Amino acid sequence: MPDVYSVITKADERTVEILGDALELRATDSQQQQMLAEYLARIRFPPGAQVLEIGCGTGAISRRLTAIEGIALVVGIDPSAGLLARARRLSEPTPRLSFQEADGRDLPFEDGRFDVVVVHTVVSHVLYPERLVSEAWRVLRSRGTAAFFDGDYSTITVAAAPHDPLQSCAMACVAGFVNDPWVVRRLPPMLTQAGFVDLQFRSHGYAQINEPAYMLSLIDRGADVLRADGLIGDDLASALKAEGRRRETESSFFGHIAYASLLASKA
Repeated sequence: MPDVYSVITKADERTVEILGDALELRATDSQQQQMLAEYLARIRFPPGAQVLEIGCGTGAISRRLTAIEGIALVVGIDPSAGLLARARRLSEPTPRLSFQEADGRDLPFEDGRFDVVVVHTVVSHVLYPERLVSEAWRVLRSRGTAAFFDGDYSTITVAAAPHDPLQSCAMACVAGFVNDPWVVRRLPPMLTQAGFVDLQFRSHGYAQINEPAYMLSLIDRGADVLRADGLIGDDLASALKAEGRRRETESSFFGHIAYASLLASKA
């Protein structure tokens, strides 16, 4: 099945709600917050900075950006009207923050409009990500900064041994919710080709052992993908989800994803 995020404008209301729940759950995760804080701390926001978040979803990252001193305005764009409606509800009343329906590959802004562009866990879901990267470069002001952050989803694992059945759930989740699991490995040359300079690439390890709510949600979604594809039945899907909870209860759960951040400048 195709990456649900890549066809979000065609998703039904229930699917949009599930995806929104996943975005908000991830935003509450302490390790996710630490990775976000680490790469945001490396961005030089000029006084009165105008910031664009491409693919803002429910607005969790945009809300975080408004708390940074010196930022005058944050604009979050997303192609999903449903996710944006939730973003607006969750952000009220947040000053200096607005949301707009738009595709990151065809931005409705003039050249050089923003000081900083943030693209958080988006390029792995986008068809033709080169177009999004080019648009990020176009709307940046000279000496502006673009910050890309995404999962290297080819590294995802919840396996404790060879042939661990939960790994099938993890891989099915990637197949159903990620367009390109390897895209972060191609981001540096992609950004260079678009005209970016001064690239700073960092890897971030993300592991869940205790309280693995986010990784368990991936197992759940993967089991649902396997069931929807007709590969397993309802009983096995429920059993796989229960196995994840059993490991959590017995403190034997392990999950890991490598993430990466890439900061670059417009000359």
